[in-house]
Amino acid sequence: MTGGFRATVLTLYPEMFPGALGVSLAGKALQDGAWSLETVQIRDFAFDRHRMVDDTPAGGGAGMVMKPDVLARAVDHVADGRPKLFMSPRGKPLSQARVRELAAGPGAIVLCGRFEGVDERLIEARDFEEVSIGDYILSGGETAALVVLDAIVRLLPGVMGNALSGETESFETGLLEHPHYTRPQEWEGRRIPDVLLSGNHGAIEKWRRAEAERLTRERRPDLWAAQNAPSKK
Repeated sequence: MTGGFRATVLTLYPEMFPGALGVSLAGKALQDGAWSLETVQIRDFAFDRHRMVDDTPAGGGAGMVMKPDVLARAVDHVADGRPKLFMSPRGKPLSQARVRELAAGPGAIVLCGRFEGVDERLIEARDFEEVSIGDYILSGGETAALVVLDAIVRLLPGVMGNALSGETESFETGLLEHPHYTRPQEWEGRRIPDVLLSGNHGAIEKWRRAEAERLTRERRPDLWAAQNAPSKK
Protein backbone atom coordinates (compact mmCIF):
# COMPACT_ATOMS: atom_id res chain seq x y z
CA MET A 1 0.00 0.00 0.00
CA THR A 2 1.02 3.57 -0.61
CA GLY A 3 0.87 6.42 1.83
CA GLY A 4 -1.70 8.25 -0.30
CA PHE A 5 -5.46 7.92 -0.62
CA ARG A 6 -6.53 4.29 -0.01
CA ALA A 7 -9.72 2.95 -1.56
CA THR A 8 -11.15 -0.42 -0.56
CA VAL A 9 -14.17 -1.69 -2.47
CA LEU A 10 -16.35 -4.49 -1.09
CA THR A 11 -18.07 -6.16 -4.03
CA LEU A 12 -19.35 -9.38 -5.55
CA TYR A 13 -17.64 -8.40 -8.81
CA PRO A 14 -14.04 -7.37 -8.12
CA GLU A 15 -13.25 -7.89 -11.80
CA MET A 16 -15.10 -4.62 -12.51
CA PHE A 17 -12.16 -2.73 -10.97
CA PRO A 18 -10.12 -0.72 -11.70
CA GLY A 19 -12.10 -0.45 -14.93
CA ALA A 20 -12.12 3.18 -16.06
CA LEU A 21 -9.99 4.04 -13.03
CA GLY A 22 -7.10 2.16 -14.61
CA VAL A 23 -6.69 4.57 -17.53
CA SER A 24 -6.05 8.28 -18.14
CA LEU A 25 -5.27 10.50 -15.15
CA ALA A 26 -6.65 8.12 -12.52
CA GLY A 27 -4.78 5.18 -14.00
CA LYS A 28 -1.48 7.03 -14.13
CA ALA A 29 -1.97 8.21 -10.56
CA LEU A 30 -2.70 4.63 -9.51
CA GLN A 31 0.43 3.41 -11.25
CA ASP A 32 2.51 6.20 -9.72
CA GLY A 33 1.25 5.45 -6.19
CA ALA A 34 -0.73 8.64 -5.65
CA TRP A 35 -3.58 6.39 -4.51
CA SER A 36 -4.22 2.68 -4.07
CA LEU A 37 -7.17 0.43 -4.84
CA GLU A 38 -8.03 -2.82 -3.09
CA THR A 39 -11.02 -5.00 -3.92
CA VAL A 40 -12.56 -7.45 -1.47
CA GLN A 41 -14.75 -10.33 -2.63
CA ILE A 42 -17.72 -10.40 -0.27
CA ARG A 43 -18.35 -14.10 -0.95
CA ASP A 44 -15.04 -14.94 0.70
CA PHE A 45 -16.70 -14.11 4.04
CA ALA A 46 -19.74 -16.34 3.66
CA PHE A 47 -20.35 -19.04 6.26
CA ASP A 48 -21.33 -21.97 4.04
CA ARG A 49 -19.69 -23.95 1.28
CA HIS A 50 -22.06 -22.44 -1.28
CA ARG A 51 -20.77 -18.95 -0.35
CA MET A 52 -24.27 -17.54 0.08
CA VAL A 53 -24.40 -13.79 0.63
CA ASP A 54 -28.15 -13.17 0.38
CA ASP A 55 -31.50 -14.43 1.65
CA THR A 56 -35.21 -13.77 1.17
CA PRO A 57 -36.57 -10.46 2.49
CA ALA A 58 -38.22 -10.48 5.90
CA GLY A 59 -41.94 -9.82 5.50
CA GLY A 60 -41.97 -11.24 2.00
CA GLY A 61 -41.56 -9.60 -1.36
CA ALA A 62 -39.52 -9.94 -4.51
CA GLY A 63 -35.79 -10.41 -4.78
CA MET A 64 -33.10 -11.14 -2.25
CA VAL A 65 -31.35 -9.09 0.44
CA MET A 66 -27.64 -9.16 1.27
CA LYS A 67 -27.02 -10.72 4.69
CA PRO A 68 -25.73 -8.57 7.57
CA ASP A 69 -23.55 -11.26 9.15
CA VAL A 70 -21.62 -11.96 5.96
CA LEU A 71 -21.22 -8.29 5.16
CA ALA A 72 -20.10 -7.49 8.70
CA ARG A 73 -17.28 -10.02 8.44
CA ALA A 74 -16.10 -8.39 5.20
CA VAL A 75 -16.36 -4.86 6.59
CA ASP A 76 -14.61 -5.72 9.85
CA HIS A 77 -11.79 -7.30 7.89
CA VAL A 78 -10.86 -3.93 6.36
CA ALA A 79 -12.27 -1.31 8.74
CA ASP A 80 -9.56 1.04 10.02
CA GLY A 81 -11.18 4.40 10.63
CA ARG A 82 -11.62 5.45 7.02
CA PRO A 83 -15.10 6.71 6.01
CA LYS A 84 -17.45 3.90 5.04
CA LEU A 85 -19.66 4.61 2.03
CA PHE A 86 -22.63 2.56 0.87
CA MET A 87 -23.75 3.29 -2.68
CA SER A 88 -27.52 3.64 -2.54
CA PRO A 89 -30.19 5.53 -4.55
CA ARG A 90 -31.76 6.60 -1.27
CA GLY A 91 -28.51 8.12 -0.04
CA LYS A 92 -27.55 11.76 0.16
CA PRO A 93 -26.69 13.09 -3.32
CA LEU A 94 -22.96 13.26 -3.87
CA SER A 95 -21.72 16.84 -4.00
CA GLN A 96 -18.43 18.37 -5.04
CA ALA A 97 -18.04 19.65 -1.48
CA ARG A 98 -18.25 16.08 -0.12
CA VAL A 99 -15.84 14.88 -2.80
CA ARG A 100 -13.31 17.50 -1.67
CA GLU A 101 -13.70 16.35 1.95
CA LEU A 102 -13.10 12.73 1.00
CA ALA A 103 -10.12 13.62 -1.19
CA ALA A 104 -8.53 15.41 1.76
CA GLY A 105 -8.83 12.30 3.94
CA PRO A 106 -6.92 9.01 4.16
CA GLY A 107 -9.27 7.10 1.87
CA ALA A 108 -12.61 5.33 1.88
CA ILE A 109 -14.22 1.92 2.20
CA VAL A 110 -16.97 1.53 -0.40
CA LEU A 111 -19.69 -1.11 -0.14
CA CYS A 112 -21.39 -2.09 -3.39
CA GLY A 113 -24.83 -3.61 -2.95
CA ARG A 114 -26.64 -6.00 -5.27
CA PHE A 115 -30.07 -7.64 -5.46
CA GLU A 116 -32.81 -5.75 -3.60
CA GLY A 117 -30.36 -4.15 -1.21
CA VAL A 118 -28.51 -4.60 2.07
CA ASP A 119 -29.92 -5.52 5.47
CA GLU A 120 -30.58 -2.23 7.27
CA ARG A 121 -28.96 -3.47 10.46
CA LEU A 122 -25.57 -3.67 8.74
CA ILE A 123 -25.82 -0.05 7.58
CA GLU A 124 -26.70 1.08 11.10
CA ALA A 125 -24.30 -1.14 13.03
CA ARG A 126 -21.26 -0.29 10.93
CA ASP A 127 -22.11 3.40 10.56
CA PHE A 128 -22.23 3.56 6.76
CA GLU A 129 -22.79 6.85 4.98
CA GLU A 130 -25.31 6.24 2.21
CA VAL A 131 -24.33 8.01 -1.01
CA SER A 132 -26.34 8.48 -4.21
CA ILE A 133 -25.03 9.57 -7.61
CA GLY A 134 -28.50 10.33 -8.99
CA ASP A 135 -32.20 9.60 -9.01
CA TYR A 136 -32.11 6.36 -10.97
CA ILE A 137 -31.47 2.66 -10.35
CA LEU A 138 -28.35 0.74 -11.35
CA SER A 139 -27.81 -3.03 -11.40
CA GLY A 140 -25.39 -2.68 -8.51
CA GLY A 141 -23.20 -0.26 -6.63
CA GLU A 142 -20.03 -0.92 -8.59
CA THR A 143 -20.71 1.61 -11.35
CA ALA A 144 -21.58 4.23 -8.75
CA ALA A 145 -18.41 3.43 -6.83
CA LEU A 146 -16.34 4.03 -9.97
CA VAL A 147 -17.99 7.44 -10.34
CA VAL A 148 -17.31 8.41 -6.73
CA LEU A 149 -13.70 7.29 -6.80
CA ASP A 150 -13.05 9.02 -10.13
CA ALA A 151 -14.39 12.28 -8.69
CA ILE A 152 -12.13 11.92 -5.65
CA VAL A 153 -8.93 10.78 -7.36
CA ARG A 154 -8.80 13.67 -9.82
CA LEU A 155 -8.60 16.07 -6.84
CA LEU A 156 -5.63 14.33 -5.24
CA PRO A 157 -2.38 16.35 -5.27
CA GLY A 158 -0.53 16.07 -8.56
CA VAL A 159 -3.20 14.10 -10.44
CA MET A 160 -4.43 16.94 -12.65
CA GLY A 161 -1.69 18.59 -14.66
CA ASN A 162 -3.16 22.07 -14.16
CA ALA A 163 -4.64 22.56 -10.71
CA LEU A 164 -6.44 25.71 -11.88
CA SER A 165 -8.60 23.67 -14.27
CA GLY A 166 -10.28 22.08 -11.27
CA GLU A 167 -11.08 25.41 -9.69
CA THR A 168 -13.21 26.64 -12.59
CA GLU A 169 -15.26 23.52 -13.27
CA SER A 170 -18.97 23.05 -12.68
CA PHE A 171 -20.01 22.97 -8.99
CA GLU A 172 -16.66 24.21 -7.65
CA THR A 173 -18.09 27.72 -7.36
CA GLY A 174 -21.73 26.68 -6.96
CA LEU A 175 -22.37 27.39 -10.64
CA LEU A 176 -22.27 25.36 -13.82
CA GLU A 177 -19.16 25.85 -15.92
CA HIS A 178 -19.01 28.43 -18.70
CA PRO A 179 -18.82 27.33 -22.38
CA HIS A 180 -15.46 26.43 -23.92
CA TYR A 181 -14.09 27.09 -27.41
CA THR A 182 -10.90 26.36 -29.35
CA ARG A 183 -9.57 26.58 -32.91
CA PRO A 184 -10.67 26.87 -35.67
CA GLN A 185 -11.97 30.39 -35.10
CA GLU A 186 -14.96 29.68 -37.34
CA TRP A 187 -16.58 26.26 -37.78
CA GLU A 188 -19.73 25.51 -39.80
CA GLY A 189 -20.59 29.19 -39.73
CA ARG A 190 -20.25 29.43 -35.94
CA ARG A 191 -17.62 31.80 -34.57
CA ILE A 192 -15.81 31.91 -31.27
CA PRO A 193 -17.29 34.85 -29.27
CA ASP A 194 -15.25 37.97 -30.02
CA VAL A 195 -14.59 38.69 -26.35
CA LEU A 196 -12.54 35.48 -26.05
CA LEU A 197 -10.25 36.72 -28.82
CA SER A 198 -9.89 40.23 -27.43
CA GLY A 199 -6.97 39.63 -25.11
CA ASN A 200 -8.86 41.60 -22.44
CA HIS A 201 -8.64 39.25 -19.47
CA GLY A 202 -10.99 41.29 -17.33
CA ALA A 203 -13.67 41.24 -20.02
CA ILE A 204 -13.12 37.53 -20.59
CA GLU A 205 -13.59 36.71 -16.90
CA LYS A 206 -16.70 38.89 -16.77
CA TRP A 207 -18.14 37.09 -19.82
CA ARG A 208 -17.35 33.66 -18.39
CA ARG A 209 -19.01 34.52 -15.09
CA ALA A 210 -22.10 35.85 -16.86
CA GLU A 211 -22.33 32.71 -19.00
CA ALA A 212 -21.93 30.47 -15.96
CA GLU A 213 -24.74 32.33 -14.25
CA ARG A 214 -26.96 32.15 -17.34
CA LEU A 215 -26.48 28.41 -17.77
CA THR A 216 -27.09 27.78 -14.07
CA ARG A 217 -30.33 29.80 -14.11
CA GLU A 218 -31.56 27.97 -17.21
CA ARG A 219 -30.47 24.40 -16.48
CA ARG A 220 -30.16 24.11 -12.71
CA PRO A 221 -32.59 26.50 -11.01
CA ASP A 222 -32.01 24.58 -7.79
CA LEU A 223 -28.31 25.55 -7.81
CA TRP A 224 -29.17 29.11 -8.76
CA ALA A 225 -31.64 29.37 -5.89
CA ALA A 226 -29.02 28.04 -3.47
CA GLN A 227 -26.45 30.49 -4.85
CA ASN A 228 -28.77 33.41 -4.18
CA ALA A 229 -30.33 32.26 -0.90
CA PRO A 230 -29.95 34.65 2.04
CA SER A 231 -27.04 33.74 4.29
CA LYS A 232 -28.06 31.88 7.43
CA LYS A 233 -27.27 33.82 10.56
